[in-house]
Amino acid sequence: MIRRHIVFYGWVQGVGFRYRARHAAELYGCSGWVRNEWDGSVTMEIQGTEEQIDSVILAVERGSFVRIENMDSRSIPVVPDERGFRAE
Repeated sequence: MIRRHIVFYGWVQGVGFRYRARHAAELYGCSGWVRNEWDGSVTMEIQGTEEQIDSVILAVERGSFVRIENMDSRSIPVVPDERGFRAE
């Protein structure tokens, strides 16, 4: 189990990014949250296995109109007993 703090840049707001992220996280069994930022980026904290997290990101990228041009990712401490994934 790992947790990542990821900031996505590109065409990521107003294109269903957060909805897709929440749906994919639930589908692949990840927990955490996603939110839009004032600068047009989207921030996500996501927890699961490396494979689960990769699957969520790939599912979001496959969405219509979403174009991730860059992402900054770093490992952060796992949140014990976290349940669910929310879009803020």
